[in-house]
Amino acid sequence: MIIQDKILSGERPLYGSRDLRLERVTIGEGESALKECSHIEAHECVFEGCYIFWECEDVECHNCHFTPDDRAPLWYGKNIRMHDCIVDAPKVFRELDGLILENIQMSDGAEAFWYCKNGHLSDLKMQRAEYAFMQSNKLQINNLILQGKYTFQYARNIEIHNAVLDTKDAFWNSEDCTIYDSDVKGEYLGWYARNLRLVRCRISGTQPLCYCENLIIEDCVFAPDADLAFEHSSVQATILSAVTSIINPKSGRIQCQSIGEFIHNADAKTPDDCQLISFAERS
Repeated sequence: MIIQDKILSGERPLYGSRDLRLERVTIGEGESALKECSHIEAHECVFEGCYIFWECEDVECHNCHFTPDDRAPLWYGKNIRMHDCIVDAPKVFRELDGLILENIQMSDGAEAFWYCKNGHLSDLKMQRAEYAFMQSNKLQINNLILQGKYTFQYARNIEIHNAVLDTKDAFWNSEDCTIYDSDVKGEYLGWYARNLRLVRCRISGTQPLCYCENLIIEDCVFAPDADLAFEHSSVQATILSAVTSIINPKSGRIQCQSIGEFIHNADAKTPDDCQLISFAERS
């Protein structure tokens, strides 16, 4: 079935639809327009009502606009694909299994991507992304530009390439996450993370990477404001720059260009069993 050039509004106007294609359709004021639907294609559509795609499967949206009035438009779904869309809706993408996004602009990324799993996201721009990606799992992300706070907390099995992450308190309590070739800036990065790995990244912001277990740093650069690093962390690090200061590392090996200040408190809660090596000492 194809619906073209229509304005639909009210409560559940297309509830339970199957094998439906929408072209240049506006979903106006109302709730749950496409709840419990499957095999839906939307092309050049505008979504204004709330809770548009809940409990849906096999949904594809192309060149659509999710407006600020479209609160929580995609929750509890499977096999969702979206490309070349503008998403201004708040609290989008929750509890989705099988998510493919390409070329998406999000002006309100707050509380987005909670409990999402098995996803591939590329060319994604997110603003105001407070608490985004909470408890997400098994996501591969490429070309992400994100501005927000408290992102990727409790996330698991996340792989990120070529990103700019401007986010305070990112990756807290995360597990098995890897970031490649990215600019990671923000205070208190990665606290309490397990198996966090950063490869060829630039890291900035105070007190990064504390209380970590099995932290891996490979060929990264630390900005001057990335001070008081690695407190109570077990870490294996190769850093291609100076580090302003390191405090109370737990164990492992840290190799860097130089260390401005090493701080070890006699009453630190963990033993000082970390080897520190500068490139100058190695040569």
